Amino acid sequence: MKTGTLHILVLHGPNLNFLGQREPEIYGKTTLDEINRTLVELGKKREAEVKCFQSNHEGQLIDRLYEYRQWANGIIINPAAFTHYSLAIYDALLVVENPVVEVHLSNIFKREEWRHKSVISPACMGIIGGFGADSYFMALRELLKKLRDE
Repeated sequence: MKTGTLHILVLHGPNLNFLGQREPEIYGKTTLDEINRTLVELGKKREAEVKCFQSNHEGQLIDRLYEYRQWANGIIINPAAFTHYSLAIYDALLVVENPVVEVHLSNIFKREEWRHKSVISPACMGIIGGFGADSYFMALRELLKKLRDE
């Protein structure tokens, strides 16, 4: 069982910087800043340091994964549109070798058929989606529980 402060890297993919404005009927009214603040606060309550990063660029997400691979005990990623085609992010997650939880605000299986396939999922220990911003908070709780039980 791991004790002490754990380190969690949270990555947000393209267009998530417009949360709260973009299609609120699908993605909710909570902004990305609000999600990040809550993740950091929840982390502190559970003896975890949470660092969040958003990019609209695939390579920047991969660079951040590599930059924090030694620091992070676990990763939460919402790859957004990259979910469906980024083999580069999939490969990077395999290189990092940390437990990963894939997150989606909406239930991707209730949406357009092309959204039903995730090329990222096979590199992840689990997927949480369909609960809006709460999907992130559930992912953090479950990831920390898993890390502490190891």
